[in-house]
Amino acid sequence: MLEMLPSVLMSFGPSSSRATSDTARFVSEQALWGRRHLQESITLGLRGKGAFDDLSQVYEECLEPNWDGYDALPVTEDAYRLTYEVLEALPLSTPVPSFGAEPDGHITLEWYCTPRRTLSVSVSPEGELHYAALLGDSKAYGTEPFFGEAPKAIVDLIHRVMAA
Repeated sequence: MLEMLPSVLMSFGPSSSRATSDTARFVSEQALWGRRHLQESITLGLRGKGAFDDLSQVYEECLEPNWDGYDALPVTEDAYRLTYEVLEALPLSTPVPSFGAEPDGHITLEWYCTPRRTLSVSVSPEGELHYAALLGDSKAYGTEPFFGEAPKAIVDLIHRVMAA
């Protein structure tokens, strides 16, 4: 059980359970508890590395309209909550992104390795993840819906950007 648990916890987001029996729900809840506990780890978890604190700081700084002096919309509670859920859904040991706010009220996550190896993900209050990546001479961009699990396309791009 101990050998299987970390791999299960690393590959599934917090909302991935579709358990219906009491036993299945118990196992799902225990796996979720274990994953949340590992998120506290400085080695594996984004919470242990301060990512959630950084996110909260950006949210608090951008709550008011015109937070940038150029008529920016405030970051909404929905954008903050969804960004929080996206972070929780990322696989354990994912590198910590930097955080920012956009004038349209979205929150941005950015993984930066070099000027030609970077990924930006914009989290909308509606649950859409808009992304753009530079990967050397190639580019990748698109939109993925967020339903509680980290989209494979974005997780793969994080790994590709940070692999250099």
